[in-house]
Amino acid sequence: MDLDSKKVRIRHYDARMVIPLTWDEDGVSECAFVTRVFYRGKAVDQLQMHLRGGVGFSAGSSSPSKSSPEHSDGLLNMERDGTYRIVTVCFDHEGNEPAPVGVAPIFDTGCAFPTFGIVKPAVTNTRVDMSPYGQSVFADAVDAVQVVDLTFDALINEVDVSKMRVFLSDVLFDREKSGDKAISIPFGKQDCTVFRKVMSTEDTIQEFAPALRTSSQSEAFRIALQMLGDLTGFGIGYFDFDESHGYVRTATEVSSDNSALMRNIRRHENALQGPITDIARAVMCVSCGFGESIPDGGVMSVMYDDSIIQDVAAEKAAKARARGLARGKAPKGDDA
Repeated sequence: MDLDSKKVRIRHYDARMVIPLTWDEDGVSECAFVTRVFYRGKAVDQLQMHLRGGVGFSAGSSSPSKSSPEHSDGLLNMERDGTYRIVTVCFDHEGNEPAPVGVAPIFDTGCAFPTFGIVKPAVTNTRVDMSPYGQSVFADAVDAVQVVDLTFDALINEVDVSKMRVFLSDVLFDREKSGDKAISIPFGKQDCTVFRKVMSTEDTIQEFAPALRTSSQSEAFRIALQMLGDLTGFGIGYFDFDESHGYVRTATEVSSDNSALMRNIRRHENALQGPITDIARAVMCVSCGFGESIPDGGVMSVMYDDSIIQDVAAEKAAKARARGLARGKAPKGDDA
């Protein structure tokens, strides 16, 4: 929140910067965020805590409210009041607490909703019980990732070690005298494709090309990619590089072939609705405290438009057809 311009801005933090403070099975109710900032050329660690309890700077002013910690009943008011406050503390490398100019140490948002939203994948955390943190979609597919790396290395090594080798006779090399001996002038010491046949005058140039097994290696690599896609919930064909998937298909065919991916997308979208609505409510509430004329949010819901997968034209035609049937006639012209 910018108190001077009365503006609200949403910031993004990754999991390394998020420290949940209070949570239960319904979610996180209090949270802290740690970032690295620079104040007057020096690195400072900034700790920002979003706590329940209205104390400190109000949304419409830049002075402490009457329930500030200076009063004897400040802590009691923190517990009784249901609004959220943002407490900001900075630490330098020596552990001192500098007070940057222009940063409110305690800010009362006046918002009864959480002023943050925890975004995490719709994957059950099987590593730590009752953890407020989410789990990566690749957490249960680490073995598959290792198999993909192994098969890819095997494919590249197969191409590398199966390169053509050329063996040249001694008569094709120039010689130089070193004392009483004539030594062949070496060339291409770092080259592993040309070799010199010592004390040989027959078959001056001989080639050797081992048979490649890239087809079987590619098949193993494809199977590893399919396993990775299946274990991550993206579907067997998500990481596959089969050329048959390259032709133009309709949206219905894409949805049918990627049914596992479509279900996975819907599951993550459902999990994302909560954080989006929490942030929207918080922004609207704080903006109202700044004097913005915003109507009541009411019941919020999130509608996703996946026009890349869904055939929007076909959906419009289906809706028009449904309207025509409701009116008792078939759609014509523009109605179609």
